[in-house]
Amino acid sequence: MAAPLSAWPWEILGIYKYVLYGLFAGKVVYSRYQGESLKDCWFLHIFLLCTLRVFMYQGWTCYSNMLFFTRNRLIVKKGVDFKQIDKEWHWDNFILLQAMVATLVMYMFPIFETMPLWNKRGITSAIALHIAISEPLYYSMHKWFHGDYLFNSYHSLHHSSPVPQAYTAGHGTFLEQLLLTILIGIPVMGSFLIGCGSLSLIYGYILIFDLLRCLGHSNVEIIPHQIFEAIPFLRYVVYTPTYHSLHHAEMGTNYCLFMPLFDALGNTLNKKSWETHKRNRVESGKHVRIPDFVFLAHVVDMSSAMHPPFCNRNVAALPYYTRLYLMPFLPLSFLAMLIMWAKSKTFLYSFYELRDRLHQSWIVPRFGFQYFLPFAAKGINQKIEEAILRANRLGVKVISLAALNKNESLNGGGRLFVDKHPDLKVRVVHGNTLTAAVILNEIPEDVTEVFLTGATSKLGRAIALYLCRKGVRVLMLTQSTERFRKIQKEAQADHQKYLVQVTKYQAAQHCKTWIVGKWITAREQRFAPSGTHFHQFVVPPVLQFRRDCTYCDLAAMKLPEDVEGLGSCEYTMGRGVVHACHAGGVVHSLEGWTHHEVGALDVDMIDVVWKAALKHGFKPVSNIII
Repeated sequence: MAAPLSAWPWEILGIYKYVLYGLFAGKVVYSRYQGESLKDCWFLHIFLLCTLRVFMYQGWTCYSNMLFFTRNRLIVKKGVDFKQIDKEWHWDNFILLQAMVATLVMYMFPIFETMPLWNKRGITSAIALHIAISEPLYYSMHKWFHGDYLFNSYHSLHHSSPVPQAYTAGHGTFLEQLLLTILIGIPVMGSFLIGCGSLSLIYGYILIFDLLRCLGHSNVEIIPHQIFEAIPFLRYVVYTPTYHSLHHAEMGTNYCLFMPLFDALGNTLNKKSWETHKRNRVESGKHVRIPDFVFLAHVVDMSSAMHPPFCNRNVAALPYYTRLYLMPFLPLSFLAMLIMWAKSKTFLYSFYELRDRLHQSWIVPRFGFQYFLPFAAKGINQKIEEAILRANRLGVKVISLAALNKNESLNGGGRLFVDKHPDLKVRVVHGNTLTAAVILNEIPEDVTEVFLTGATSKLGRAIALYLCRKGVRVLMLTQSTERFRKIQKEAQADHQKYLVQVTKYQAAQHCKTWIVGKWITAREQRFAPSGTHFHQFVVPPVLQFRRDCTYCDLAAMKLPEDVEGLGSCEYTMGRGVVHACHAGGVVHSLEGWTHHEVGALDVDMIDVVWKAALKHGFKPVSNIII
């Protein structure tokens, strides 16, 4: 049974709790309708302040997840996993609570009805009251909450987050946040009671309070140690992210709100605080852990560009789909695209650990549509090459290329780079061997005929040759007889009869197994008979026009259970699921294979790679969409 006041009153509402903010918006509209001045409408100020606070915490969380800026200065060098994200999903409950309390206070105390915009004595009074009352009171209550009963019943929830971030600051029980609301209100209420209050004081104090809370929970050390060496007393006035992280790592120390002075006075100051802070600053960028594996991804479009963790952690923790509430931010995404083009630098955006090996994902600063512009090919290959050479310099063992980064017409499935740099120590892998294995293992054993589009591509060729060995008749859609004959000759003489060239979709009107490697329209899908199942390895995936047919998502595999620090979904894939080419690169790394996997697929390796993937704990994912 939950402890009293540990659960939130509106917990049952879930995401619909945001409807409560509609009451504030409705009151603003009604006040305007009554002819009241918006300047004196408290509901407007409460609503605006709540919005600013949400953006404050969101901004700091985004910054913490901008690994291309912060990875060398992370204090806890772990990824934020799905478990922590789910726990902190309703981190903003305290903002709604404080909005309701503020509304109640406004009704109870008429001193808030009229006030100046600015009072020069307000900041002095608020600081004095904060230092004299809020800081020591918080220190005492915080120690109180670390007692056995209160910690287990209330405060342990906050400490259950292994990697502090700004959202973690708001992650707590109802009782904790109610007491914190009182602490925030003391300097504001006190200033008004002595005649020093103002509108700017309310905005300023609350936003600065949030700023400092976000700073302490950011997990990124940004305060230079030289400041404390030049002015030693400052270390007792302002805490640092390192200082607060030590409280989470070694509980029983560093209880202060923002001022370590009270820990010093209460003899709870962690003796390693300043030494650790200096070491984190001095050693930032040094002794950086080198990843064993890198997945070189790319952006698909401006909408999916808002899916990485550094844009919105909660959005990234769910499979990608077009979210209407993000559409107003498309201009910002477009601006980011222009900046990416200008900087043209591959950057790190996520990481996870598997078998004590670090795996990272880098993004090539190019959007999907650019890969289909002939004049852009040289520039794209240059950026991919730079990423491979960078990985080679760092000591990365395997770099795997995402879908469009290994396009056959672009660089021959990665062969361009291997041929140009024969002395590469990093292994370049397109991962398509495992992609082919996933698709082939989805096909039922009793299937005797398949229809294959994109039949002369790397994957199409390998799939056709593999199936004909099994005695499956493959209808290969291609207009090039020369390319078809070349593939057919690769098959053994007694298997060549199973490879059949077709030039029109009508040839598949009686075939219920389609393997799609080239995008097909609604008109082309009409030729499939009812009950057809569409397998696919085309990017982007085909649209599901037929309700009487079933569609497989892109080939994918679920990562092993011992993955740590994974907190973002890979494009449209589910949690812990990656594209098969990504998984293929990971398997290549885990197996320690020393060959490059570029260019044409080795059909003999399909079963080898599949068995290796299963051995390491990868599981096939059958995403059938009806």
